[in-house]
Amino acid sequence: MQLDRLPYDPGALADFYEEGLAGLGALCARSWHDRLEVVAEGRGAALWNRDGAMFSGELQFVPANASGPRSAAGEVFPGCPLTFALAEALRPAPLVLERAVLAGETAARLPEPSVLERLWRNQFPDTGRWRLTAPLARAHHFSLVALARCEIQAIDQHWTLQRVALGLPGGAPDAELARDLGFSRLDPSTGANIGWPAPDLQRWSGLLAEACRHDLAEEIERLRLRQEAHLRRELDRVDEYFDNYTRELETRSRRAGAKLKAEERLAAARAEHARHRADQVSRHEIVVHPHVDALLLVAEPAWRTTVEVVRGQERQSAAALYIPRTRRWELLGA
Repeated sequence: MQLDRLPYDPGALADFYEEGLAGLGALCARSWHDRLEVVAEGRGAALWNRDGAMFSGELQFVPANASGPRSAAGEVFPGCPLTFALAEALRPAPLVLERAVLAGETAARLPEPSVLERLWRNQFPDTGRWRLTAPLARAHHFSLVALARCEIQAIDQHWTLQRVALGLPGGAPDAELARDLGFSRLDPSTGANIGWPAPDLQRWSGLLAEACRHDLAEEIERLRLRQEAHLRRELDRVDEYFDNYTRELETRSRRAGAKLKAEERLAAARAEHARHRADQVSRHEIVVHPHVDALLLVAEPAWRTTVEVVRGQERQSAAALYIPRTRRWELLGA
């Protein structure tokens, strides 16, 4: 899920800078509604001085429609690099894996078998006879939620903010959880009694990268079409220049009669032509750099059981998990 960008608001940004820099140990004072006096050392000063040497200065939060040259060290404006640096400094390092338990149905509310069978058949229409071979037992379904900033480097630089939710262990996208997580009710009383899955960072990073690529597919396609049109114009310009240069060299060589020297110049022109084309292609590449800002492992109530079905002419038995929130089944160990 791609989150909407907040509109540029100098007052809100001034509050963010004041609280964020204070959290890094800086002294801050609002000298005016759009100005912030800052005295910082160490982590707070590293935004201006990489060695953390003391910084003392005033920040001005300029209006969005302000014109003229900007000073990235003393002014805050839309797209200001200082804002990104402050956000990076406030991010915990190493990244903390948070945990949350969603409130759900109580143990007394067992799902009706007829409802479970109907949902199973809707999800797996290729199965025949269906029955539960084990009583429903309370369990938990786990999801991984990440907040990721994606830096898209193209002709112009773009930034997006994604909230990605993946069901574990398979990594199936859960758009509903990503959309509604902020409205979910949490159950703070049961986290200690849950068998949380062990973090698998290598696999999770691959799943998150694939989810981000999927969410950005439409935007990347728009950028790709724009870049291709721009690249074609640049390649045509390069080709036209070297075609004219090559014809001029050939004309001069016929007049002067210096064939060997002309061939050397033509070979150098062909090599330079190829180098310019390769340079334009590399300049028009689209590169995406994801930055994960938050990781959350979510547990939610589910029901575990064993289901026996007939698929084709074969009778099969499988451990399965029913997730009330999504009203879907998950095959365990699949």
